[in-house]
Amino acid sequence: MLLFNQTADAVSATAKKLEKIRLLADLLKSLPLSDAAQSAIFLTGQAFPRHEERVLGIGGSTLYRQVAELAGKTSQELTAIYRKHGDLGDVAEEALRETHSGRDVTIAEVANSFENLAALRNQSQKVAVLKSLLEQSSPADVKYIIKIITGDLRIGLKEILVEEAIAKAFDRPPDAVRRANMLTGDIGKTLRLAAADQLASATMVLFHPIGFMLATPVETAEELLDAKQTQFLIEEKYDGIRAQIHKNASRVKIFSRTLDEVTEFPELAAPIAALPGEFILDGEILAWKNEHPLPFTELQKRLGRKTNQLSLWSQEVPVTFAAFDILYLNSELLLDFPLRNRRAKLEALFTASRDPALQLTTAILRNSSDSVVQSFRDSLAAGHEGIVAKDPESTYTPGRRGGNWFKLKEPFATLDVVVTAVEYGHGKRHGVLSDYTFAVRSGEQLLNIGKAYSGLTDAEIAGYTEYFLKHTTEDQGFLRVVEPNVVIEVAFNNMQKSKRHASGYALRFPRIVRFRPDKPVAEIDTLARVEELYAKQTTLPSAHKER
Repeated sequence: MLLFNQTADAVSATAKKLEKIRLLADLLKSLPLSDAAQSAIFLTGQAFPRHEERVLGIGGSTLYRQVAELAGKTSQELTAIYRKHGDLGDVAEEALRETHSGRDVTIAEVANSFENLAALRNQSQKVAVLKSLLEQSSPADVKYIIKIITGDLRIGLKEILVEEAIAKAFDRPPDAVRRANMLTGDIGKTLRLAAADQLASATMVLFHPIGFMLATPVETAEELLDAKQTQFLIEEKYDGIRAQIHKNASRVKIFSRTLDEVTEFPELAAPIAALPGEFILDGEILAWKNEHPLPFTELQKRLGRKTNQLSLWSQEVPVTFAAFDILYLNSELLLDFPLRNRRAKLEALFTASRDPALQLTTAILRNSSDSVVQSFRDSLAAGHEGIVAKDPESTYTPGRRGGNWFKLKEPFATLDVVVTAVEYGHGKRHGVLSDYTFAVRSGEQLLNIGKAYSGLTDAEIAGYTEYFLKHTTEDQGFLRVVEPNVVIEVAFNNMQKSKRHASGYALRFPRIVRFRPDKPVAEIDTLARVEELYAKQTTLPSAHKER
């Protein structure tokens, strides 16, 4: 692991993309092929190839206890180190440096231990394997073993840079490497193909998800249409679960945007299986009743349900799958086809379906700001989030935002709230208080309703960190309860009932709009206002946007 650790440290120390790629390429060229392939997987922050469904089954609390035990540190001592780093891998290295030597374990030893962890079902056996691995390993090895287990190296490295490093190491075209990795879902296998100059032989294999194409947010319709782009296909933007469907014969699998398998909607399998051929579809799962969408909070009731509960919930909250793209059809990969052509193939596929559980989105060609605005208002009136505007000539670029798809939406509402607690952030924000818990009023009480960490500039976060440190009423280590006198405005998509917060509600996708130094705490929004918004959201699905 020594070369891997040294390279990862060097990558973390530089902000230069080309230098990161050079460092990685040098590492991959210097290792035996099997170690290089495994290192490529580890450099993505994963224990196994992306397409595999295996998991290690080791939680953060288990790792924390093992590090504390191995280092001979109390929880308080470890927490103090965590405040400095904000990452358990870095914490482990510092905590073990003086008391634990270990040895430099090999890439193969780490990979074998991960294989064993994934195969075991008994938690005590898993802990024994983990403990043995950590005890043998040097502090530097432990650092990166833990980072891989937690799924994030936190060294400023994205998978696309590993792809480019493979291209550089073996003198192959970067686009060919990216395509092979996308098709196989295995960057280790991609490295082997690159080494053998066989990237062109990579083929699409069903039932491992590929990255979703993403839309770039815009604020107004005028931003969409400029001298370069004169027309867009406009679709309604749904408030559901983005889903990628793979089908071959009678086998059907659904994957979420996080590339995890979705199993809570078994009633979709039969109508999907009835469609002819084999394919990969992109679309959205919606709660749908009486030809209208239901709020996401209704759909959320079905998530995480046990198998024996699904039949009941499928009646209470019926769903539909709305398809808007097709990526693969009968052995033909369609990613490089223009959207206009992919859309035609999708429409032809759906001519065979009359099942209400399957829908085809409406796509209307618009070429003026006024017509885009009209589509936007029509979508809101129909109970959707807004619109997605797509260049009809665009190819499908997995996992990327770009200048081809755009989304225009409005928040459901905003609330003026007061900050009641703050937490240290992660990664580059580990040393500042960037996560804000906030509350609404109920008489003389302040009742927490959510937490947000996006929307503020680094300068604002730094300034208010200094303020909150001086106005802390209770220091709980990573979290500080603060004097409730900083008012902020938060936007959110919708809300749901929740036992997690004292208010009884939680906001979905809250983000901080601005500080409100002009507003006293006595004038923040009330629980009654929250209840009013919740009632509006759940009783008026056809007009659920708060203007």
